[in-house]
Amino acid sequence: MNIKIINQNKDIARVIINEPKTYNSLSYKNLRDLINVLKKLDKDKKVKVIILEGAGKGFSAGHNLKEVKDLKKKERYKKLFNLCSKLMLQIVEGKKPVIAKVHGAAYAAGCQLVASCDLAYSTKDALFATPGVNIGLFCSTPMVAVSRKINRKPMMKMLLTGEPIKANYAKEIGLINDYFSKSKLNSETMKIAKKIASKSNLTIKIGKQAFYKQLEMPLRKAYSYTSQMMTYNMMAMDAKEGISAFLEKRKPKWRNK
Repeated sequence: MNIKIINQNKDIARVIINEPKTYNSLSYKNLRDLINVLKKLDKDKKVKVIILEGAGKGFSAGHNLKEVKDLKKKERYKKLFNLCSKLMLQIVEGKKPVIAKVHGAAYAAGCQLVASCDLAYSTKDALFATPGVNIGLFCSTPMVAVSRKINRKPMMKMLLTGEPIKANYAKEIGLINDYFSKSKLNSETMKIAKKIASKSNLTIKIGKQAFYKQLEMPLRKAYSYTSQMMTYNMMAMDAKEGISAFLEKRKPKWRNK
């Protein structure tokens, strides 16, 4: 299995795509394994935050082009791209926050993977691209995730030119949250993960689900839906505990109920 799981601080899991030879390509096998690992971690009550990263020189170069070339049949292409979409949906629809920790290149479906994560941090020299146009294959599925994180003009430039963008510009347009030196990336990402892990599991789960659902709704419907979610959240023990702890000026004791 090319996907490694490292548990840190019990409640933070690092998921590493460990296939440096193919620049951590999103092959059939790696896609299936990532989906299975993320589903498993989603059910693990101890894990509160997931960090997704790549081994070797970079994050991920996207689909394995040698594998893609050998597929040849329409049904097999469709199966691969559907599987990739399934992975992205698993990240978005999963209960736990997923943080992309990026170094080197995140290209095509690798860039899609970064955009699908809830948060993303990178090294200063990281590069992001949707370069499919360079090989006659427009990055149609990657653009679904990326275009939901950045505005249309920079998105279209990435898609039409295939040119990579640097970390500072990726932060400017909202593709990543921040970038750091190579020596600080791990500690800074862990700092964010620990901060999130210190919150109520239940509250984070409710909030993540509500965030993505309301984005796709008209304004009036979004307010109606989120009012229902706030009411549901307010009935939880953790909300009552959190409010009491704030008023009593003490640290809350989460029960995730």
